[in-house]
Amino acid sequence: MNMPAAPVPSNGEKSPVKVWFDGDCPLCRREIAFLKRLDRASAIQFVDVAKGGDPSCPIDQRDLLARFHAQEDGEVLSGAAAFAAMWRAIPRLRWLGRAARNPTVLAVLERLYLLFLRLRPSLQRLLS
Repeated sequence: MNMPAAPVPSNGEKSPVKVWFDGDCPLCRREIAFLKRLDRASAIQFVDVAKGGDPSCPIDQRDLLARFHAQEDGEVLSGAAAFAAMWRAIPRLRWLGRAARNPTVLAVLERLYLLFLRLRPSLQRLLS
């Protein structure tokens, strides 16, 4: 699901990747904490949507809590494409994000993400 969103800065600078995450999810908190440690250049803006809405986000909060979303270069991405955008912003993971630009690789990652979504409630209970 790709949606247009905020424009890219006109000064040629790349805007940070914005990631919306569920801060009430123990899995999400762990993943985001790990990624924040890797994001030494602060290339990602992390927004906890469980704490309230984000007025700049074109997606309903319920949808944000149900599926991972990110914004890269003004485009809102969902699922595996959102993870790939986040990975591209982190030098150590950039290779994985670039690999996901390949439609076949992205399709495999999306299938794995959909499987994870089915397992997520059980995994959350284990970590709670």
